[in-house]
Order: sequence, then C-alpha cells, then structure tokens
Amino acid sequence: MGGDHAPGAIVEGALIAAPLLNRKLLLVGKPDVLAHHLPKTLPSNIEVVPAAETVEMDEKPTDAYRKKKNSSLLVAVNLVKEGQAGAMVSAGNTGAANSFSLLVWRQIPGIHRPAIAIRLPNRHGGFVLLDAGASPDVDPEHLVEFAVMGRAYAKALMGRKNPKVHLLNIGEEPSKGNAFAKQAFNLLQQKSWFAGNIEGNDIYRKHCDVVVCDAFVGNVLLKASEGVAEMIAAFLRDAVPSKAHVRWMYYPVKWVTAPLKAQIDYAERGGAPLLGLNGLCVICHGRSNAKAIKNALLMTQTALDNELVTSIRDTINSDD
Repeated sequence: MGGDHAPGAIVEGALIAAPLLNRKLLLVGKPDVLAHHLPKTLPSNIEVVPAAETVEMDEKPTDAYRKKKNSSLLVAVNLVKEGQAGAMVSAGNTGAANSFSLLVWRQIPGIHRPAIAIRLPNRHGGFVLLDAGASPDVDPEHLVEFAVMGRAYAKALMGRKNPKVHLLNIGEEPSKGNAFAKQAFNLLQQKSWFAGNIEGNDIYRKHCDVVVCDAFVGNVLLKASEGVAEMIAAFLRDAVPSKAHVRWMYYPVKWVTAPLKAQIDYAERGGAPLLGLNGLCVICHGRSNAKAIKNALLMTQTALDNELVTSIRDTINSDD
C-alpha cells in the first residue's frame, strides 16, 4: 500500500514477477482496493492478506507503530516473524519499514546498527555500498559490522569469493578524513580483508567489492549518483533532434545507450536489503514502478535462496 504509485505499480510488478518466483507471494493491504488492480483469477502463487490501515509516507514511524496495529507494514513484518513469509518488500515509508522491522525482529547478536546495502554499478562489475540510509548516527565500531555484512552480501548476491572492503573517505592515505574516519580506519585495518580508503570518484572507476560509510554520507552519495545518472540520460535524450526526418539517423545510438540506461536505472536494482536483523526487509524506492518491484522481488528470492540472513549471523563473530 506504500509508494508514490501504490498500489497499482506494486500489484503490477508482483503479477509480472509471479511466474518467475518459486515461492508464494503475499500482497498485504486493503482487499477492496487491491481488487481493482488484480485479475479475477489470481496466479496460483499470489494471495491477498488483509490489512485495514496504511502508514502514510510522511507519518512518523513511532506514531504509526503505536497507533496502527493493523497497518500493512506491521502485518507484513509479523508475517515474517511468525514464519508465514520469508521476507518483506516495501516501497512505502522507509523509516517505518526500518523501525517496524527492528522493533519486531530485533538485531542479529553482535550487530548493533542495521544498514541498508545498495548495489551500485562501476567499470568492474559493481560493488555494494552500506550504509545507504538506515543508521546515520553510528560509532566507528559499527562500520566494522557493516563491513562484515557487506562481505556476506557480496558473497551471496554478487558471487565474490573473498570480497575486499574499502572505507569511503576524502583521500586514500590513512591520515585522511575526520576523527570518525580515522578511528574507523584504525579498526578496519586489523582485518585481513580491508583494502584501505577509497575516494568518491574512485568507487566508479576502480575495482571494489564493498564500500562502507555512515548512512548520512551513504545516502547523500546515493542520491547524488542517481541525480547525475538521470541528468546524463536527459542530456542524451535532448541531444536527439525532435524532427522526424532527422531523428531516424540517431536510432543506431540506441544500441550504444541501451546498456548504459540499464546500468544507471534504479529500477534495474529493484530494492536494497536492510541487513543486521533477524529477518529480511527489502527497501524499494518510493517512486518505484512495476519494473522496480519485479526486480526487487527477484532479488529478494535470490537473497532467500542464498540464506543471506543466516550467512550474516554465522559470520559476524567469526570473520577476521
């Protein structure tokens, strides 16, 4: 029920994903509203779970948790806790999804702050950045936890055998950065998989597996990167003449730009898992379209198939 284009885009994405999933898909929300977007005969692996209330996008998570016990978000979180669902996917209020998941599922032992892990493209097959928005106020010690979770993600969802971790900083030298970055560097360098500092421009042109930072920095980086990508895509569109008798000459350019568009389109990523909890919550962009929801569901299935939460739980206290 949450998101800029909900519930239409959510339901459409679910219907597209349904035949590609090997699991049942539960649509949590107001049945009478969802019925307007569903076919008369549902796919065999789709089921509607009633929830009478909705958490609005601008609603405070603490108020919603206290007052809306039958909200679609809280019902979904409880389905996971009770073992009736393996994961929750939401394009709604991110703060509420984070808070509800944390309050109901609790952290994995050894994890003190959850982190959103977002996969981003670069010239060497991409990397995972965390935290991209869950925990803006953290201690340097928490970045070590983010690094371990990021390594588990890179192994499970990216096929990286022995992923290395970089610390996002304003320079490569150990002495660079503010007090927080320096303390985080000193802690991370005790790990065999730490590869040092990396600058913001280098994450897109150098090989890296996992990049860690606090959520404030990570979210600013993510939003700035999305803005630049969309600006480049707009520049390319604007460069094509509008007149039909000239436009045909630019059609071959599509063969070159199509792969670029696929790499920079947020909908191709679908969603980002909230790591560190005793359950899997996948956060989608508020403006997610059907394509984004479909890809988020497929990514969630991959995370479940590879037991991402179990992998984090097993390695948090053993990864050197």
